[in-house]
Amino acid sequence: MTAREHIERAPSMYMQVAQRMASDIRRGRYEPGELLPSETEMVKMYGIGKATARAAVAELRHMGLVESQQGKGSIVLPSGGVLPATRVERSIQRTAKGSWRLPEVTQTEPPAVSRTALDGPPALLLGQQDQDAISVDRMIHDPATGARMAHRVLIPMSTAADVPSIAEQPDAEISDLYQQLADTGLSLSFTEHVTARAPYPDERTALGLSDASPLLITYRITGDADQERPLLCEELKAPAATCQLTYPVTPTKAPAAKRPARRRPASE
Repeated sequence: MTAREHIERAPSMYMQVAQRMASDIRRGRYEPGELLPSETEMVKMYGIGKATARAAVAELRHMGLVESQQGKGSIVLPSGGVLPATRVERSIQRTAKGSWRLPEVTQTEPPAVSRTALDGPPALLLGQQDQDAISVDRMIHDPATGARMAHRVLIPMSTAADVPSIAEQPDAEISDLYQQLADTGLSLSFTEHVTARAPYPDERTALGLSDASPLLITYRITGDADQERPLLCEELKAPAATCQLTYPVTPTKAPAAKRPARRRPASE
């Protein structure tokens, strides 16, 4: 491309640039393993700013067409290839000593603790609409793929009142919160609810999503198995296009089927 190309300005100019480059990739203009033009080159080619160029490349990554490598740039993936998905391990393990073990995550900043009123799906799942709760928010990411995720723990004030140690340090590791609940004699159960929707503007900004990228949301409810009472809600938000949730599935014992009563013959 020798002539300067200019794309008409629009609210989502980066999407226009991304779609143009995606078309070039699919038509073979950029071959697998080839480097895309740098941000500086894209600025000259399309008459855009660096922020727009950066957003366009991010969209190409979400499309699964390129992979960005530090120190090299953005490399075109093989035909039919997709950006390696971020494997989000959702397992919970109980050690022989009784402690809890969860997959390790990388935090981008210290957790933020605040007080909030429960609403939406968490309130429904906890059965505490408009009730107060402690909110602990973390931003985590996958160093291998760069995927960003938002993790929130919602601790109802009723749970905090029953387990004061949790109220004293609500931003402890999740496994520590499980341990503190178990130490009170509770038998814990876990249920995960998974859904997806279009992200809100603040979520797009925080997670680096495009307008068209769906948001994957999971709600993990930790409950008291004996009283069937919800205790905590963990909310995880992740890019649906590049994240895979992985669960170990343990079969539960089905209740025994009732056998029909044996009818005695009339002669007996």
